[in-house]
Amino acid sequence: MIFPCIDLMDGKVVQLVQGRRKALEGDAPEEMLRRFAGFAEIQVIDLDAAMSRGSNDELVRLLASKATVRVGGGVRTVERARGLVEEGARKLIVGTAAFTPCGIHEEFLGRLRDAIGRERLVIALDSKHGRVVIQGWKEVTTFRAEEVLRLLEPYCSGFLCTYVDKEGMLEGTDLGWFGRLRASTSLELTAAGGITTLDEVRALLAMEVHVALGMAIYTGRLSLRDLVALGGAS
Repeated sequence: MIFPCIDLMDGKVVQLVQGRRKALEGDAPEEMLRRFAGFAEIQVIDLDAAMSRGSNDELVRLLASKATVRVGGGVRTVERARGLVEEGARKLIVGTAAFTPCGIHEEFLGRLRDAIGRERLVIALDSKHGRVVIQGWKEVTTFRAEEVLRLLEPYCSGFLCTYVDKEGMLEGTDLGWFGRLRASTSLELTAAGGITTLDEVRALLAMEVHVALGMAIYTGRLSLRDLVALGGAS
């Protein structure tokens, strides 16, 4: 499956380079929904919430009421998770809150799983220079994604793995890394970060890895028609 991405910041649809520099703004959220109507599910990330500097809850509610969405960004309490599910999110993506300085935050993940259901939970393993990064990609942990996948499996239905080294740069991604991740878990796996060409999308889908796309769509490097034909249509 292919997930087009809607990233929200300051009430607008944006695309960032490596989670820091804003590269462009997209159309209004409802217009993006219209453009993405051919896809079965959309990935929505609240960047302000992820960076602990506010939220775009009103826009998230709007998008969740009009489309099938998986939502991430700032999901750090059970209460917020319940609220997002009640507002219509099909799945939730949890990153920072899944970890403590010493390892996996098992107590929180257990409570979250019990509150919303394991099938609704996707854990984000965003990696830079081989290490998982959290807090809006500003804090580097000591963990490698390949090492923690199996330990996290009891709490979720799948993983969103972002290759931060090339995120938003349109320079291609690391197919080998995603292949190693695919070999490390039997759960659903979604790839993001640097994916630029149809050949990369095809290669990932052939590995049985879902694909989340942002910059390549917004800049026109990949056509929505081609992507729907490959694996986005409902």
